[in-house]
Amino acid sequence: MNATASKAFTPLTIGPLTLRNRFIKAATNEGMCKGGLISQGLAQFHERMAEGGAAMTTVAYCATSKDGQTFVDQAHLSADTVADFKVLTDGVHKHGAAAQAQITHAGAFTFLPKDFSSMKPISANGGFNKFGVMTGRYMKKKMDRSDMDAITDEFVQAALHAKESGFDAVEIHMGHGYLLAQFITPFYNNRTDEYGGSIQNRMTFPAEVLSKVLDAVGKDMAVTVKYSQTDGKAGGNTVTEGIEIAKILQSTGAHMAQLSNGLNVESIDTMFGNPLPKSSVKPKSLIVRVGMMLQPKSKEPDKEFKQLYSLDPAQQIRAAVNMPLCYLGGAQTMDNVNTVMGQGFEAIGLGRALIFDPNLINSLQNGSIKNSGCTACNQCVTLMYTPGGTACVEQGGHKGHAPKLNTIRASAA
Repeated sequence: MNATASKAFTPLTIGPLTLRNRFIKAATNEGMCKGGLISQGLAQFHERMAEGGAAMTTVAYCATSKDGQTFVDQAHLSADTVADFKVLTDGVHKHGAAAQAQITHAGAFTFLPKDFSSMKPISANGGFNKFGVMTGRYMKKKMDRSDMDAITDEFVQAALHAKESGFDAVEIHMGHGYLLAQFITPFYNNRTDEYGGSIQNRMTFPAEVLSKVLDAVGKDMAVTVKYSQTDGKAGGNTVTEGIEIAKILQSTGAHMAQLSNGLNVESIDTMFGNPLPKSSVKPKSLIVRVGMMLQPKSKEPDKEFKQLYSLDPAQQIRAAVNMPLCYLGGAQTMDNVNTVMGQGFEAIGLGRALIFDPNLINSLQNGSIKNSGCTACNQCVTLMYTPGGTACVEQGGHKGHAPKLNTIRASAA
């Protein structure tokens, strides 16, 4: 099938939103929010994705509150950020694309300075907090019902602020080990009440969050979910649980689910299809150092990157539910795209390939290229938490390019 005939270039409706094609720029933490302020570089990053042909671009990792951040230089959705985000969404809309805000809460996976937030972060479980060893947050608090109500309201308020900011969709992050995933995965949830035990119980609180966000904005915005279809490590969720999660998301009313994989610490190679790059130089970012230090050690050779590396579990989930699904994981060629479309997925998420070449989708559609030049070296991942933010070290067009990290509000002053 040639590119122009591919289903991938036909419109897609998710909830109240219609997209011009099936390509979605997946959330890849851009790291361009010094002090939490939205920068010109972040706005330009997403405008390039829209100009390059993506139907929707996802602004990664927007915290529900400042206390819900993993790190200081992270965006959050509040009344204070509406005007700056509106500049970003206007730039995306100018090119006929939609903008999606990914909303999340870090839970115990936080590396904020000691004077920034509580020294005892919330999570599904209480007790020792392995993430807090380097920041002095050695213990975490087991969330009670009042905590759940407060955090649910934070997600709702964040979604309302996203709507006010001009976003067309919100993506609730339930994967990779952040707060909602800390309820879903048995690695962080061994509760014996109605929020622990079976996968149905572990999904109770995340499903409540989804339901309340749908009630608040679902008539006006697409409400999607990103989750890990497997935990990628023995003792964690397998595709069996991944199927049950999808069924719960479907019955709760999610407009679409994006199928990611793995956890930040326990199985980061499952998330990306291969490990983070080895380097003799320690990254300046604490988060990247922790990730590289804690990624699974094995005497086996490093896992080699394979195109469509998450397709097997995704196919099993596709067969189990009727809701719209966005495939994510190793799509590098037009043949890959057509394979995904042929398997019945409604959309395809691209991350590293679009960081390498934001114009990839236009180029695939006009037939000028058939394959992405991205090598999945994962150097862009290690740059996410650096001052310059996410960039491709291999793409000549990005070498030496310094994004404008001055804030939008400062430039308008």
